[in-house]
Amino acid sequence: MMRTKFDVEYKSGLYIDFYLPDCEEFDVFVYFHGGGLCAGDRKGKEIKVFAPFLANRGIAVASVEYTMYPTAKFPDFIEDSADAVAWIKQNISSYGKCKSLFVGGSSAGGYISMMLCFNGEYLNKRGLNPIDIDGYIHDAGQPTSHFNVLKELGKDSRRLIVDETAPMYFVGTASEYAPMLFIVADNDMFGRYEQTMLMISGMKHFGHEDKIYLKEMHGKHCSYDYAVDDDGGSTFGKIIEEFINKIHL
Repeated sequence: MMRTKFDVEYKSGLYIDFYLPDCEEFDVFVYFHGGGLCAGDRKGKEIKVFAPFLANRGIAVASVEYTMYPTAKFPDFIEDSADAVAWIKQNISSYGKCKSLFVGGSSAGGYISMMLCFNGEYLNKRGLNPIDIDGYIHDAGQPTSHFNVLKELGKDSRRLIVDETAPMYFVGTASEYAPMLFIVADNDMFGRYEQTMLMISGMKHFGHEDKIYLKEMHGKHCSYDYAVDDDGGSTFGKIIEEFINKIHL
């Protein structure tokens, strides 16, 4: 069974939808949707597939809304997401006991989850450290500067730029990392597979191989997020559940 609590305001005009297990104690997965930082929403079609699947298996899902282009300017969407993580960590006890807290996202949401994971300043400003999170799930996010951030800055969105707007820029700047899962498809967006492999290679070069998990998918960019398998189960949900269970071992 599943409980829901929708349209919970975590800051002025921004909301979270909760999909909650019907039990007192559960893991929590904070999810940031994709859409190029300019589209998509917390009620997307992938949410309706994987969130109920996870909730019925003892994993709560918090689907987060954040400011997007054209209203947003870098790093508004990251600041919003950090606010959401801090709010959830502080308030989740209203819905039950949180056993562990995981943070992740798909595509643009994966870019956001990587920025929170690798650039500690966002969570630090809210009294948190990236390693306070039990694990991260980076689903097909852009490790270099996001193409729409480049567009905002007046640069060619096809360029591969690694600066303070890029998760890759911060690899190796921390001495310790939480476990993290990278998901990417063999027919992903142009260059996304290769960039993800470079991100992982960088982490391994700094000696963090034991923190890295990789799931390579067959198909197009994030197509598995809303897919179901032959048993009718959520493909993405099963990946998340498997990772969370591994961390608990």
